[in-house]
Amino acid sequence: MTAAATVSTGSGPGRSPAELLRRLRARSAADPVTHVERVPPRPGVPVPWPEWVPPELRAALERRGVVAPWRHQAEAADLAYDGRHVVVATGTASGKSLAYQLPALATLLADPRATVLYLAPTKALAADQFRAVAGLELEGVRPACYDGDTPRAEREWIRRHSRFVLTNPDMLHHGILPGHAHWSGFLRRLTYVIVDECHTYRGVFGSHVAHVLRRLRRQCAGALRTSAAPGPRRPATGADGARRTPTFVLASATSGDPAAAAGRLTGLPVTAVTEDTSPRGGVTFALWEPPLLPATADDPPQDLTPTRRSALRETADLLADTVAEGVRTLAFVRSRRGAEVVASTARRALDEAVPGLGARVAAYRAGYLREERRELERALLDGDLLGLASTNALELGVDLVGLDAVLICGYPGTRASLWQQAGRAGRSGGEALAVLVARDDPLDTYLVHHPEALFGAPVEATVLDPANPYVLAPQLACAAAEAPLTPADLELFGDGAKEAVDALVAAQALRQRPTGWYWRHRERPEVDLRGEGGAPVCVVESATGRLLGTVDGGSAHFLVHPGAVYLHQGVSYVVDDLDLADGCALVHAEEPDWSTHARDVTSLSVVSVRSSVDAGPVRLFLGEVDVTSQVVSYQRRRLSSGEVIDTRPLDLPARELRTVAVWFTVTPEALAGAGVEPADVPGGLHAAEHAAIGLLPLVATCDRWDIGGLSTALHPDTEAPTVFVYDGHPGGAGFAERAYGTAAAWLRATRDAIVECGCETGCPSCVQSPKCGNGNNPLGRADAVRVLDVVLANLPDGT
Repeated sequence: MTAAATVSTGSGPGRSPAELLRRLRARSAADPVTHVERVPPRPGVPVPWPEWVPPELRAALERRGVVAPWRHQAEAADLAYDGRHVVVATGTASGKSLAYQLPALATLLADPRATVLYLAPTKALAADQFRAVAGLELEGVRPACYDGDTPRAEREWIRRHSRFVLTNPDMLHHGILPGHAHWSGFLRRLTYVIVDECHTYRGVFGSHVAHVLRRLRRQCAGALRTSAAPGPRRPATGADGARRTPTFVLASATSGDPAAAAGRLTGLPVTAVTEDTSPRGGVTFALWEPPLLPATADDPPQDLTPTRRSALRETADLLADTVAEGVRTLAFVRSRRGAEVVASTARRALDEAVPGLGARVAAYRAGYLREERRELERALLDGDLLGLASTNALELGVDLVGLDAVLICGYPGTRASLWQQAGRAGRSGGEALAVLVARDDPLDTYLVHHPEALFGAPVEATVLDPANPYVLAPQLACAAAEAPLTPADLELFGDGAKEAVDALVAAQALRQRPTGWYWRHRERPEVDLRGEGGAPVCVVESATGRLLGTVDGGSAHFLVHPGAVYLHQGVSYVVDDLDLADGCALVHAEEPDWSTHARDVTSLSVVSVRSSVDAGPVRLFLGEVDVTSQVVSYQRRRLSSGEVIDTRPLDLPARELRTVAVWFTVTPEALAGAGVEPADVPGGLHAAEHAAIGLLPLVATCDRWDIGGLSTALHPDTEAPTVFVYDGHPGGAGFAERAYGTAAAWLRATRDAIVECGCETGCPSCVQSPKCGNGNNPLGRADAVRVLDVVLANLPDGT
């Protein structure tokens, strides 16, 4: 038995994934499967233990059933033990944790003064790794989780005594680095920094984390310089004068150019280990398109176009079917609300078939209280739960035992995430079933009919930009608040640091003195790493004062506005009041027969142009824009039919965003020549905008909720018909730049998706958007194709 073969098998029925898929397909009147991909099994390549692994560590691992490492684990561990920064980028369940545990734990056992810091993007993953390390029962390691859930009474003990601290970038940013004086002993002796699931640090969040890691390196060097501790210690600089730094060991899902991405994240040269030598059971991967529902005679004439069954309902039915078959199943759903809907729908269906069986299905998402999350994780690990509907909170390396099937409700935005989620099944090395259930969305529809875009393409590179001035300046302010900045520090923070410091001085945030740049204020800078729009909003039951959960500040306007329906573990609540100043939404329990959907309006102005392509009647631009958006109303829709009951106004404050956009203009003459009448230009541009947003994740590491758009027949800044697509993060996240660099390929895929859709006038599979603030009106499907034909006929192919 080897490292990846230590988890137990599930309680599934024993039939093959192909047979299970056949039974699921047989329950639909029309076959919903558009493609089945067979991923063959792969044998493992074990190697002997590295000679430097201490006997007690080897014995502890062998007690867990790990008798030899896989070759990629040993290769990465050797590099890290030699002091080389390394990223191991291999598939799900390939045992990446052993690659960093070996050098870290070996060093802790050999050097009683050494410390290790482990960073995970989620609390659940850190808690899972804590259980794994603590379970080895190695003397003197003293692992401990240090996060927002850690009781204050335990925090002082952890700072003083723990040698293996497991936390997340948020806690490092908000807690450890600002309190570096209390952590100086730990930081001075820090030998390894483990950055788990580093592919998740992309966009604005990844750029922030890159600077948090640079701040960590700075404080480690500072702790070495100021140390007066007796005994041997590492010098602050090496023989070449370079700063000494802990060895960084990063773990990533398979991604494009992981060494470069890890280098951008850490600011250090990183060696990549990418050949996966672990064994893998075969995977049957099905692409599943929910069927069209024919219109009925009772429908109004304008609604006779067939609609497609929702992916949420289809996923809920599949989850109920697999649980009824005794198959342990994890359903990934893109939104918190969607996870709740899938779980509650599956529970109802199971209880109708076998009373009480619905209790073996639950939802899992961010926003739950700590106790609820831990209980759900325990129930899943123990087998008390057969089915779980989760957001991507469980996509990462939490060790889920014995899963037989994974349902993915909607394309998760990247091929890397798709394979991460699919890899949650079959972790015991057995055969597994993965099903991608397509949403009624341009990208999902395109992918289930173009499987080569999923199975024949490499996974994406991780996109982050540490030089983003909207990230760099606040991070430098945080660094200055921790200790005055010096010219050497500016080199550490990289390109644009001097300009950002000068801007902070001009804004009177920093004061320049001969010894450096000093933070001028008593309070620390407020910096939101995840770009979620402020502090979380607490959801509180009005009658009892009970805290139900939290919603991030950026989503509060959409999810907990007055009148919104809020779901929590299958129980429905209606929001009475949203107090943004106090960060509190008051709710009462109610089971209405409708759902709520917020609607917003957006305006946009061009600030500057970075780059442009002049293609005659068509021009392509990349630049900065100001976007102003406001949630102005919400619709109530019947749960049974999706029928719109009414639209109710809201009075919420506007939000402003300066970001990066890509946009193109087309002359009115060229549109007229293509057959687009002047009255039809708005609808054609609007439909092209929606489809372009839906297809952008095909070429950029994002999903449609990371980006926004606007179209107009005459924009005041361009004086022409224009389509804008912009990053939904302050300062941009690299998505618009990627779209600009591959505009011809992106827009060609957009056109193909519209043309190949089976509808007549436009539907959610091609040009309708689930987040359109104008209610998808006006939209012109045929005119969108004509608009894109003009653009593609004039843009150079290499654009």
